Amino acid sequence: MTLPSPAPGSTSHDPRTPNERKERRTANWVAAIVCMALVFDGFDLTIYGAVLSTLLDDPGQIGTLDAAAAGTLGSLALIGVLVGSLTCGFLGDHFGRRRLILGGIAWFSVGMFITALTTTVPAFGAMRLLTGLGLGVILATAGAAMAEFAPAGRRNFYNAVVYSGIPAGGVIAALLGILLLEPLGWRGLFMLGATPLLFLLPLAWFKLPESPRWLLSRGRTEQAHAASAQTGIPLLEEQVVQQEGAAPARRGFAAIFSRRFLVATILLGFMSFSGLLLTYGLNTWLPRIMEGYGFGTNYSLSFLLILNCGAVLGGIIASTAADRLGAQRIVATTFVLAAITLVLMTFAFPAPVLFLFIAVAGVGTLGTQVLIYGFSSNYYTTNARAAGVSWVAGFGRIGGVLGPLVGGWLAALGIGGGSAFYIFGGVALFGALVTLAVPRQRTLERAACPAVASAMAGAPDDGRPGPTVRPAQPVQPAQPTQ
Repeated sequence: MTLPSPAPGSTSHDPRTPNERKERRTANWVAAIVCMALVFDGFDLTIYGAVLSTLLDDPGQIGTLDAAAAGTLGSLALIGVLVGSLTCGFLGDHFGRRRLILGGIAWFSVGMFITALTTTVPAFGAMRLLTGLGLGVILATAGAAMAEFAPAGRRNFYNAVVYSGIPAGGVIAALLGILLLEPLGWRGLFMLGATPLLFLLPLAWFKLPESPRWLLSRGRTEQAHAASAQTGIPLLEEQVVQQEGAAPARRGFAAIFSRRFLVATILLGFMSFSGLLLTYGLNTWLPRIMEGYGFGTNYSLSFLLILNCGAVLGGIIASTAADRLGAQRIVATTFVLAAITLVLMTFAFPAPVLFLFIAVAGVGTLGTQVLIYGFSSNYYTTNARAAGVSWVAGFGRIGGVLGPLVGGWLAALGIGGGSAFYIFGGVALFGALVTLAVPRQRTLERAACPAVASAMAGAPDDGRPGPTVRPAQPVQPAQPTQ
């Protein structure tokens, strides 16, 4: 039997086929673009805290601002993210991943630019709300896009890399606030948040393709085949493996609230609710809590920095384990670790030990939230994926809004830092129990064209361990051209 000649440019030491190399290259471009968008998402949501003192102390900036109004302004962006995320559920499965990501980048960039020009409190608040809409679209679409471009068996890792852009953006915002607030002013920092319009949007326009799987789910078969050939992304039809049969042929919110997905949708929402309540509660109040334990300002801010660094690094490490052991198990484990370490923070350990505990808590809070986005995006099939991720991101934002409020209520009641850590630890434990209750979900990926059937045979959709699933009809490899 005559074997086909090696593809031009291939090397003998690279075991991957040309299609696999093309798929990995496409996935890397998509991950880089979406991750950079989420870096600016995290930057926007954090930079307000970095400039807040300036706005409070100088009425000449946007007018007189008291603490209550400042808290309201801080929540407006989160409300915008919530609305944008949920709206994306109606749009994402109808208009595609590429359009929404391009539109989201343009929207929040212009929003940041106009915010920097505002001169009144109402105008500033209105622009924070409107900017949040674009951020919410990016947040919800990122997981759906990455789930359809990431290679099978590496999807949790790719999702973790992408969503780690949020805490990374927060770290960048904090550092730039320290270094550049005085020379640039708060308006200059907000202008930096608008720069994706200049470099990221053009890059995404040329390098971000539409998902072949989404095209197939919309019945655009010819375009789907062309996109698959161009990107190397396998063209697959997805079915839910279940006793009752295939997943209902619905799209968007109608699919995620169907009988098949209803229980999981509710539980995934509460997983995200728990993760974001912990994330925003600790990011807002951790420095103040540590000051209550006698740490100075610099030390208290160091705890916040380590919390976010732990989320970035630990989230990526945990995602690697999730690809091998299953995201559901790892999310439950990291929630439990967060609960334990938050309780341990109440004991009089030396500062280096407390730093270690808060780093682990970072893995179990925002790091866990990164895994939740990946878990949910891989849980749903293509017809429901954007709506599922938008639901998880949107419902979770309710917890994000409540997190700072819970800390404020505790402070107003005179409840000390130890009690706050116990309450946040209880939320983490609740998140772990909810995670374990999510029904196990398997999806069957069927090759939609013979060119990719043999390459993807047996690859599980979500990277979780389970029985190998192969196409129902064996596909013979193409014969070499004579």
